[in-house]
Amino acid sequence: MPTKRSGPAATIPKNYEGIVNLITREYPNLSTGFQQIARFLTQNPNVVALESINAVAAKCQTHPSSLVRFAQNLGYSGFKQLQSVFQTRLATAAPGFRERISALESELSRNKDHGSLGYLRDLVVRDMAALQDLLEVISEKTLADTAKLLVQAETIYIAGQLRSEPIASLLRYLLTMLRRRVVLLDPAGGLAQEMATTMTDRDVLIAIAFRHYAKEVVVISEVAVTNGTHIIAITDSQLSPLAKDARTLFTIPEDEYLFSRSLAAPMCLVQCIAMATAALLQPGQDSTPRIPTVTEMARNRTVAQTRQQRRSSKR
Repeated sequence: MPTKRSGPAATIPKNYEGIVNLITREYPNLSTGFQQIARFLTQNPNVVALESINAVAAKCQTHPSSLVRFAQNLGYSGFKQLQSVFQTRLATAAPGFRERISALESELSRNKDHGSLGYLRDLVVRDMAALQDLLEVISEKTLADTAKLLVQAETIYIAGQLRSEPIASLLRYLLTMLRRRVVLLDPAGGLAQEMATTMTDRDVLIAIAFRHYAKEVVVISEVAVTNGTHIIAITDSQLSPLAKDARTLFTIPEDEYLFSRSLAAPMCLVQCIAMATAALLQPGQDSTPRIPTVTEMARNRTVAQTRQQRRSSKR
């Protein structure tokens, strides 16, 4: 655990970005309890800004005194001084994930349901909030840089297991339809890590993992670093083990780690990445770029073969 900082107060971060950077640097050395606090603070900044220390501690599943010690460990006099930085950020920040949920729940309260339909309603509300948040956290430059990498890559490797496996499979499908050379590093046969050793500095690895990060995906990411392979990481925060080695980072915060965690936001993101890639591959096209389907490509091949046969028969 890092030692408590000393010296003038001017040496501690006085803006939210500075706090996040500081927490990211210190995170590997923090205790398990402090890491839990760090994740909550960076993923729920508006909650930290607006609620009491007791309320924050309850939602973070820790004791208020632990929040005080965490703040002091970073160099602040106590939790209130740390909280004041989050409050300053709130003046210009977009609504947080929890605030979006509250607003949507209020708007849809007249349609409140119970039982299985109530579960559906709750999932839809959370998906809507997550998708709105996606518009705030993803930049045009990051998407454009990612598309350029995927167009230039000799081979695109994709690693995503457990809950991230459907995301990885969808992205493989979309990029394959764009005629990219794609290798899915799935656990089948136990060869994913061995296959990863074939990556080079001319390739790109898309690593996808959320808490509790699939160990094999983290290991594959480390192999990519050793091989000089560019890593595009899709994960939940800057504190993810994938973030430290990623040259291109997409973070999709998760509010609560429940069974009902949705894939709506990351699925939407990978579709956007594929569309941005298609746009680079289809220059001069005025309309929205297209990603063909397997059925469409099979039909086109049949048409091309028929035409070829007709030309051959006329000779």
